[in-house]
Amino acid sequence: MNNQTKPVYLKLRDMIAAAIIDGRYAEGEMLPSVRALAAEQGANPLTVAKAYQQFQNDGLVEVQRGVGMYVVPGAADRLRASERKLFLDREWPEIRARMDRLGVDAADLLSNA
Repeated sequence: MNNQTKPVYLKLRDMIAAAIIDGRYAEGEMLPSVRALAAEQGANPLTVAKAYQQFQNDGLVEVQRGVGMYVVPGAADRLRASERKLFLDREWPEIRARMDRLGVDAADLLSNA
């Protein structure tokens, strides 16, 4: 799915997933509150809540009532594995096809890195 047509909550979900994978939201650490992240991103709090709900449904965060939402141990590894699979299954075939159409090979990529 093109990022331009992707719903806002999925864009937020991708941003949060990247932050967990990169360690900006470390395992055991509290995520920003819904209101704080909404204000930071210029998003509706309900949209942020929907993104957070996906992480909760996937068992990647846990809620401590009245305190906040925390990244569970192992979340970064699980996210990295699922994001890698998604990339290889959905994104890479399109990239590879475009490379073939344009005559781009691995040497071209490495020389421009």
